[in-house]
Parts: sequence; structure tokens; C-alpha cells
Amino acid sequence: MALIGRKQAPMLGIDISSTSVKLLELSRSGGRYRVESYAVEPLPPNSVVEKNITDAELVGEAIGRAVKKSGTRTRTAACAVAGSAVITKIISMPANLSEDDMESQIQIEADQYIPYPLEEISLDFEVLNPSESDPDRVDVLLAASRSDNIDIRVAALEVGGLQAKVVDVEAFALENAISLLLDAIGNPHVVAIMDVGATTSTLSVLEDQSIVYTREQVFGGRQLTDEIQRRYGLSYEEAGLAKRQGGLPDNYEPEVLQPFRESMAQEVNRALQFFYSSSQVGAVDHVVVAGGCASISGVNELIHEKIDTPVSIANPFANMSVASRVRADAIANDAPAMMIACGLSLRSFD
Repeated sequence: MALIGRKQAPMLGIDISSTSVKLLELSRSGGRYRVESYAVEPLPPNSVVEKNITDAELVGEAIGRAVKKSGTRTRTAACAVAGSAVITKIISMPANLSEDDMESQIQIEADQYIPYPLEEISLDFEVLNPSESDPDRVDVLLAASRSDNIDIRVAALEVGGLQAKVVDVEAFALENAISLLLDAIGNPHVVAIMDVGATTSTLSVLEDQSIVYTREQVFGGRQLTDEIQRRYGLSYEEAGLAKRQGGLPDNYEPEVLQPFRESMAQEVNRALQFFYSSSQVGAVDHVVVAGGCASISGVNELIHEKIDTPVSIANPFANMSVASRVRADAIANDAPAMMIACGLSLRSFD
């Protein structure tokens, strides 16, 4: 199984996060995309821990439920591994090599870039651009991950009745999806995406649509769920449901939700300060907030106040039509959390 796949037939994008499986299927007519099927299915607690699948059977069963719920007939899929599980390196290769010769050469040289035995890894490569320093060479992106990370995702998809055609990297999927947002935010030169998940937040900075920086930090919506659970004496499942659907006491907004919003704005600011301290880039032009927590009302205004930079909430579906079987209100609500699933589904059209 290649890590970065080649051109494929139509595929489902399957994003396996810490708390849910997100499924998305897109079609394309001319330059327009349409959402054909979509589903979000909760995962059993601790079946995925810090983006590592601990129980392929339970995750696979959740994938199967998502497939059934979505109504799709497509049975091939693209999924992704977390950036922290992948080693990437840009290397220089002679431009006149065929793809087969380049692959052979990379296999020979890979051990100097990868700190694991080659028999324990899956690797792939993609030719990027001619080298700036030598027109007779090209820059090649090498991506490698331990085969265990790949195999357990492939196994989970198989339990769910799907065949893995591509195993991508979450950061590359995000890079793929950001192209859908650029017109709406004025095509900024440097854009930062803060993806706030259940337990982990990831800042990715793109310059001219290519990721130049990515960093994970421990912060996510689980902290809000835990506080709801503690404050109101609910089970974890009840707290998660109340967070999404409402019905909590009047003091929830000022005493629980507002402090979480402020913490989220602080985390975005902190992540950007880390980036500035390690980069030549003086400022980002626009910040996009993605992930489940991006749906919390008012969070973009609070982040904007904190960082004094334009902020928007990710919606990759803003210019897409939606098939009749897809609930437009549901997918609009889930849109900020669907960026990785969207980027994976777009691999169908590479």
C-alpha cells in the first residue's frame, strides 16, 4: 500500500479522528463539485487514542455504520495517517530518471533519510518542481511511515466493507482542501489553518497553497465535554450530546462555554507565536479555524480580537451543490470538521 497514492477511480474520503469517523463522497461536473454522500459516526471511547487506532475492529464497525448511513455504493476509499506518524523529506533527484528508475534509486537511498529498517516502513514519493539550484534536477517529496500505521487503517476499512486505495497524510489532505476556500477569503499569500479536534489542535501554515509549517498541541473539544460532564453530573455520552444539541442550564454559556472560547483563542494565539518564533514569515494574512470546535458560535470573533488578523470558519462546501439524499443543514453544521475528509475525497480527481 503506497503512502501517497496515484490517480484513482472515485473514492470515499474517510477521516478517522479521535471521536468519530467522517465519510464524504464528491462528484465533479465541469469545475463544480457536488456532495453525493456524507456521514459522521461516533467512535466507541478509546478506540482511537491521540490519532492512533487501538481497536481496528471497533473502528471498522463504525466505518460500516457510516457507509450504511450515507447510502453510498462506492466501496473504495482514501484515508490518512497523522502528520506526527510520518517522516517527510524533500530530496533532489536527476530530472531525466523515469518513475521506475526514480523509485529504485529512492529505495536504495531511503535508509539515510528514515530512522527505521526499510522492511518496517511504507514509503512513497511525488515529484514537486524543478530544482531552483540545478535545472537538471527535480525536488522530490519523500513520505514514509511505519507499516503498522498503514496496515491498521487498511484493516479497519476492510472491516467496514471498504477497500483502501490511498493512504494519505492528514496535512496533505488539508492542503488539498484549502484550495476550495481561497476565493472566499481573498486568496491570501500566507494562510494559517487551526484544526481544533477532540484532543489535539494542529496549526498548518500555507504559503502559496503549500504547507511550510505544521505543529500539533494538546488542546481540543474533549476539555469542554469533560467540563460539562463534571459540572452537570452527566455521562461522557450525555455531555457530548448536550454540547451539540443544547438544553444545558442557563449558567452554561457564561461559566463553561465562554471560558472555553477564551482558551481556544489563547491556543490559536500561542500556536501562531510558536510559528513566528521559528519562521522568517512576519505575519499570516488570514486564519481559518477548522475542526469540530470551529462550529462554536462566536469563536471566530474572539480569536480575531486576540490576534488582530482576519479569521474565518472553514466551509469547504460553500460553493458545492448537495445531492437530494444529503441533509444540507446537517452538512453545513459539520462543515468545519470535514476538511480532511474533503481533501481525501478530492484525491478522486487528481
